[in-house]
Amino acid sequence: MATSRRGSVLAPRADDFPRWYQDVLDKAQLAENGPVRGTMVIRPYGYSLWERVQSEIDARIKRAGAENVYLPLFIPEDYLKREAEHVEGFSPELAVVTHAGGKQLTEPLVVRPTSETLFGELMAKWIQSHRDLPMLLNQWANVVRWEMRPRLFLRTSEFLWQEGHTAHTTHEDAAAYARRIHLEVYRDFLRSVLALPVLVGVKTARERFAGAINTMTCEAMMGDGKALQMATSHELGQNFAKGFDMAFSDAEGRRQLCWTTSWGSSTRIVGGLIMGHGDDSGLVVPPRLAPIQVVVLAVKDDAAVLAAAREQCAQLGGAGVRARVDDAVSRGFGRRVTDWELKGVPVRIEIGPRDVEAGRFDIVRRDTGQRLPTDATATARVVPELLDTIQHDLLAAATARLANRTVQTESIEEAREAAQVGFARIPWRLLGLEGEQSLATDAVTVRCLQTADGQIPRDTTADDTMAVVGRSY
Repeated sequence: MATSRRGSVLAPRADDFPRWYQDVLDKAQLAENGPVRGTMVIRPYGYSLWERVQSEIDARIKRAGAENVYLPLFIPEDYLKREAEHVEGFSPELAVVTHAGGKQLTEPLVVRPTSETLFGELMAKWIQSHRDLPMLLNQWANVVRWEMRPRLFLRTSEFLWQEGHTAHTTHEDAAAYARRIHLEVYRDFLRSVLALPVLVGVKTARERFAGAINTMTCEAMMGDGKALQMATSHELGQNFAKGFDMAFSDAEGRRQLCWTTSWGSSTRIVGGLIMGHGDDSGLVVPPRLAPIQVVVLAVKDDAAVLAAAREQCAQLGGAGVRARVDDAVSRGFGRRVTDWELKGVPVRIEIGPRDVEAGRFDIVRRDTGQRLPTDATATARVVPELLDTIQHDLLAAATARLANRTVQTESIEEAREAAQVGFARIPWRLLGLEGEQSLATDAVTVRCLQTADGQIPRDTTADDTMAVVGRSY
């Protein structure tokens, strides 16, 4: 990543990563704390990043055959009690409404922490026959989990997400679909759009989603070597089907219980974007995600300059590039450059009077700071190719970081030491439940279990199963 090319307005990333993260949120105008502790106000530029995340993930979900629905915010408390392990797992995080309309409610209402129980109740009503299956649903919504240690985008009491819920005729079909979502939706988005390589694997019993029989995860390494869980997919077995009598008549007319899954990703992805690619000048947004891929800066208030800037923006738009003109010439040029660097716009084109006369403009890469003088007639051809190059280079840099800061270990103590600065891989047979508990005393957790070649294991008792451990957000 490029270092700051002018006086930085951020705390040095290498010296104080948490402070740097907060500075980026503030100076890039992404988000701020809401009036209630643990809540978040997402500002326009931050929300535009989330809209791009939504668009890309939603398209992949629909290609996988799921349809969008919307379910209520309030859940009867009785619903959660029908799946004991689920309510026990969420109990400390629940927000409960006991009064409404000036009266005490006969039955308390839970503000949704997730919607397995509500989907269970409704899908049980909608499913009658095997012909109704698989039922593949998804919703984009807000959820509330009362967070004791909030951090914007990473952990907040209220956050935005998508949650998919599906019902199937067999265990095999449910497991295959959960795996498909995990690889074709989440891993593909994170790699090809967010430009972050992720480790895919399964959670241990200690880390598994409450009520699930298997949880798959996508784990990314942030710039400081810590892990961030980016998305999860859960096989729920028949636990929720039993609790909500979610059954169907098979081809022979026999009554069978459904097999269900759930899967989700959230605004935490924006936090992963910041910490995964940011540098001392602020955000670095991969071109495929960027709401604004190119900003065309008019250097001064000059008719020819302004006309050239608008013409360049129009040509870029015609080439399929998301471009914007910055003609706020009443503000200092250096200040405007700093602001766009903070926001991480992949490319900027600077146009001044001399550039117009020469017919050549400077194209500047945000990730490296490299200046590329380019003929004015060639920018619409050059820029799309440059955006592809930047996307590739960001993924390559993140992949190299992940490889360089992941250590193969053969003992718990080696793994504990390596996890202070990155990830450690250790045979699961050597670590085991006792080792996992020992590492937890130093805030080191098993991020996932993988096969020896880094795939999602179908059997975690196999001798070649590896545990990836690290510190996390």
